[in-house]
Amino acid sequence: MVALPALWLPILASAVAVFIVSSVIHMALRYHNTDFRAFPDEAAARRALGPLKLAPGDYAMPYCTTMKEAATPEYAARRNEGPVLLMTVMKPGPMVMTGALVKWFAFLVVVGVFAAYVAGLALPPGAEYLKVHRVAGAAAFMAYGLGDVPQSIWHGRSAKVLAKNLADALVYGLVTGGVFGWLWP
Repeated sequence: MVALPALWLPILASAVAVFIVSSVIHMALRYHNTDFRAFPDEAAARRALGPLKLAPGDYAMPYCTTMKEAATPEYAARRNEGPVLLMTVMKPGPMVMTGALVKWFAFLVVVGVFAAYVAGLALPPGAEYLKVHRVAGAAAFMAYGLGDVPQSIWHGRSAKVLAKNLADALVYGLVTGGVFGWLWP
């Protein structure tokens, strides 16, 4: 067993490495640019939604609060008529990435802490690179990727987007495992 404080270097180094790799994926490779679709008439959608002054948050349409309400003919009619959607409304204004990037890096550190915890429990000091890589990498992959699966199951996110996100998670897990294997005490 390796104590968590002994793993601060692989935790931080893996966070930096995944941050760089994710930046390359999203800014250079750009295959996530097709994860969302444009409205067929964005101007009309903006004219329809704008006056509602929706506060930032998640919305569903049609909306219901109970399974009893979901079983009513009125709710069924609204679903059949459409549109049926889940929508996240963000605060209007210029796109500033700083806050999101800071939160992303903090998340990467948290994933590193949990990967370190799992690997530290499973492996002794001086463990072989490949064993460390497998344990830390698997833990990181689970953190980075498996949380997206329910979005596809319950919220209708496309299988193509899920596949891209799982591929990213695999890369992030491999990078994390590699850094942990390299810097394992």
